[in-house]
Amino acid sequence: MDVIRDEDVDVALWPLVEGFPPIDVSADTLAAFRAAMIEMSVKPDPATHPDVHVTEVQIFPRGSSRDIRALFIAPATPTGAGALLHIHGGGYVMGTVAMDVARNVALARDTGCAILSLDYRLAPEHPHPAGLEDCHDALVWLASRSSGPLGVIGESAGGGLAASLALLARDRGSVALACQVLIYPMLMPPAHSLDATSPDERTGRHIWTRASNGYCWSAYLSGGHADPATIAGLASDLSRLPPTFVAVGALDLFVHDDLAHAARLLRAGCAVEAHLYPGAIHAFDRVIDAPVTLRFTRELSDFIRRHLGPK
Repeated sequence: MDVIRDEDVDVALWPLVEGFPPIDVSADTLAAFRAAMIEMSVKPDPATHPDVHVTEVQIFPRGSSRDIRALFIAPATPTGAGALLHIHGGGYVMGTVAMDVARNVALARDTGCAILSLDYRLAPEHPHPAGLEDCHDALVWLASRSSGPLGVIGESAGGGLAASLALLARDRGSVALACQVLIYPMLMPPAHSLDATSPDERTGRHIWTRASNGYCWSAYLSGGHADPATIAGLASDLSRLPPTFVAVGALDLFVHDDLAHAARLLRAGCAVEAHLYPGAIHAFDRVIDAPVTLRFTRELSDFIRRHLGPK
């Protein structure tokens, strides 16, 4: 099936649209999407990044029989910078740490930060809050082994988990965060989204659609109550959260909810740096050489260095 060109999309991002199947994530297609993500997840040859080491680690949360697989990515020569907990995307139902190794190697090189990227439990087999608890356990593990400032970072569903994790760490008093980085975060269940009452026809046409979003939230919540204490977009109290970086494309399904979340953080007294990219769609940064991605990468690295860099 031919894809009709969308003149609203940045021309440099069109290869992403053409390379992504125009198929929604659903119970019937989930297995195929998961397999495709694994197939595309190729770890770079260590010879290409001798200055950054990638080590697989197993995290054993206290009082639990399960373990959490993670990759620890760090500059070969210590820089004195802090560390990030990275949470991958995938609609809460798919994705692995392997798909982001190259990007995390580049980010560690550019900022000097160590990065712990984890494979959290996925829905629908493990509905909310299983994945969030894995993220919290990994954050506590990272804090126990780091002396510098800590941040959380995630894309899409990983951004939603990062935002919820910041709330959880605040409420439990477990880890003090120096920053949170929310990259086109998946924050709001569809019924509560601004899109439910004021849909914007320009958004959600490519990569991440309303149908995919509806299925994935349903799988994540598994018919349960969307607890405002553990769903960042629903939280009533956003005070005492760390400085926040929010980035989203103007054509992303999440754009209005993400910008509204940034505004709520600002009203709650948090330091916020929000970036809106015209012509950008969901996952736009996967086109690594597009001018909009290069600008985003510079702004992201600058923010991380300011908050986690050597003092």
